[in-house]
Amino acid sequence: MKKWTRRAFITTGVITGGALVLGVAIRPGNRARKVKDMIAGEGETVLNIWLKLAADNSITVIVPHAEMGQGTHTTLPMMLADEMDADWKTVKMLEAPGDKQYANYALARGFIMGEKDFPSILLGTIDGVFLTATKQMNLQITGGSASVRFTGMYAMRVAGAAARAVLLKAAAEKWEVAEEELEVKDSYISHKESDRTAPFADFVAQAAELSQPAKPRLKNADEFKIMGTSPPRFDIPAKVDGTASFGIDASLPNMKYAAIKASPVFGARLVPLPDDAIAEMPGVQKIVNLDNAVAVIADGYWLAKNALNKLDIAFEKTDNDTIGSEDIYGQYLQDMDKALAEGNEEKDIKKGNAGDALETAKEVIEAEYRVPYLAHATMEPMNCTAVVNNDGCQLWVGSQNPLGFAASVAEALELDTENVVVHNQYLGGGFGRRAMPDVAVQAALIAREVDYPVKLIWSREEDTRQDHYREANISRFKAALGENGKITAWNNQFLFKHDPEEAPHIPYDIGNQFIHYANSETHVPWGWWRSVDSSMHGFFTESFMDEMAYKANKDPYEFRRAHLTNAPRYLKVLEMAAEKANWGAALPENWGRGIAIHKSFDTIVAQVAEIEIIDGNLKVHRVVCAADPGYAFHEDGFRAQMESGIIYGLTAALYGEITIENGAVKQSNFHDYKMVRMNEAPVIESYIIKSDNWPGGAGEPSTPGIAPAVANAVFNASGIRIRELPIKNHNLSARSMKLG
Repeated sequence: MKKWTRRAFITTGVITGGALVLGVAIRPGNRARKVKDMIAGEGETVLNIWLKLAADNSITVIVPHAEMGQGTHTTLPMMLADEMDADWKTVKMLEAPGDKQYANYALARGFIMGEKDFPSILLGTIDGVFLTATKQMNLQITGGSASVRFTGMYAMRVAGAAARAVLLKAAAEKWEVAEEELEVKDSYISHKESDRTAPFADFVAQAAELSQPAKPRLKNADEFKIMGTSPPRFDIPAKVDGTASFGIDASLPNMKYAAIKASPVFGARLVPLPDDAIAEMPGVQKIVNLDNAVAVIADGYWLAKNALNKLDIAFEKTDNDTIGSEDIYGQYLQDMDKALAEGNEEKDIKKGNAGDALETAKEVIEAEYRVPYLAHATMEPMNCTAVVNNDGCQLWVGSQNPLGFAASVAEALELDTENVVVHNQYLGGGFGRRAMPDVAVQAALIAREVDYPVKLIWSREEDTRQDHYREANISRFKAALGENGKITAWNNQFLFKHDPEEAPHIPYDIGNQFIHYANSETHVPWGWWRSVDSSMHGFFTESFMDEMAYKANKDPYEFRRAHLTNAPRYLKVLEMAAEKANWGAALPENWGRGIAIHKSFDTIVAQVAEIEIIDGNLKVHRVVCAADPGYAFHEDGFRAQMESGIIYGLTAALYGEITIENGAVKQSNFHDYKMVRMNEAPVIESYIIKSDNWPGGAGEPSTPGIAPAVANAVFNASGIRIRELPIKNHNLSARSMKLG
């Protein structure tokens, strides 16, 4: 390894084989030289690892994230291009290859260090540490609502501003003028006094001899020209005209298809089938036994699936064969009680003395909430096309972590990671599911058995029953109300803690808080699900806040306002949602209005839902959403993500439920794992507050608030308190005495 020095952080440019490579140096070494052959074509110059410049002065931004409808393939180029003062009409996008040089160091830095600022002399060291770590972790993830707030802020904007700086310096030296006399606009540099104007492309050779600044000046918001606008997205035209290539669209010469069935009970082993089990089945090529699954390869997918259905498939018995959902909930309660009894709770927040405050309180309110397991239910079924030969393995798949997929497949095939190439495609929905490499590993193991490409497609039944699920959970609350109608103590116990860290934390001004959790092992596989822990805690905490408001005989909106006097940013979001929803206005009979607020991934979102109960059936008519993301870099895209997260969360609130029966998932398809359909979708109004705080995420923050907003609206309409999701399991015809 080279000696790690500050000089290695910021390298000078080199010219190799007629192509200019100017590196944004992140120690150790100059990564631009390592990526040039991967991203540059004839006549293209790699200006730094995040952008290349063509002879026609067009700029291509290299984006290290997958596109699954969230718009990151457009927003990240906007951030780089604006800092560079590039002509947006000439900007293009290229997704970064699944290579260690494009490991998500900026994302890791953001998650670990947050928005902490560092002196320029330390930035190379800081970024080098995170680059080394993410390379070792094979981390090239798209998730956690992190693309804009971390990659955009730490990589894209910096790369654009650094490139602009050296191009400007090169022009000043070439023209022998002061940098201060130059102007940059739309990919051109001008000197008014000498009446000279030239494109960026004229200065890249000189710029190659200059070191890029580690900490270039970034624009203030009032200087933005591209950021904060809503240009057409790069991915939309191809998705409209049908030319977009998703994983399931992959087609290779002599390709065959595979269908698969894994053990219904997670962890059970397959009783292998003989090779002649598929004999005499037309168009069927081979049977492949895996450890916990069997696959059939055939000339077409339906041939493979029908053949699979005809096989007598058996799995070994396990200790989990009799477990059901109620057994899991029972185990949860036992483990929660045990943690309390033994005093070994995992402490999350401890402020003041909640125990003493509860013991001396005149009025204590307790409630328990539950949520079920949830599947991801991506519209594009899980799939992967694989080729395995002496040169290694190639995969065509839609992945949220291409580099991670390559590493997992390499391990399964006993190859070096460098010998696995992932051709990442558009994702027909991700939500965390396509960060798990199981389908890619299966495809590679199947393709290893034959000498032709194999496209593995999961059936919808397999997709529903072999997911990595958002866990079922229980949250128990105990809180005290003071004589002034404000909460004086807050005790909350729940299960598990993943991310985001702040998911169970509350913004409310309550002096005594004890938030803690227990753990409980089950055989059901866990996976990231849109907004992760916030998908549960938004429902838990905001439903309980509503209960407290009614116990205090206060309006739910005003009750929250009274507890947010020390949180002006939250208060502003809450007030905007209430104002735009016309909170307090009269509603027709059997209608209700509910409110909720939650912060996740650095974005605060408040929602007001208006619902109607018709003959026991729930109709969500309108959702008003106010969000403070700090800054919305693509406003239309941000609003689209608010709408997307609301619809996804509404599906979970109304219908989402995976139940375990005899150790296996009971649901199998959209008939018993329902989605919200177009005719059920409410009118959604989204409002953005630009507070100029550090930018927050967009893909997930609107999901947590919709369930409590709707559940609180149900109570407002009927007096029926929803403490367990989904709402479909509740009899809304049995009206209680309406309160408030």
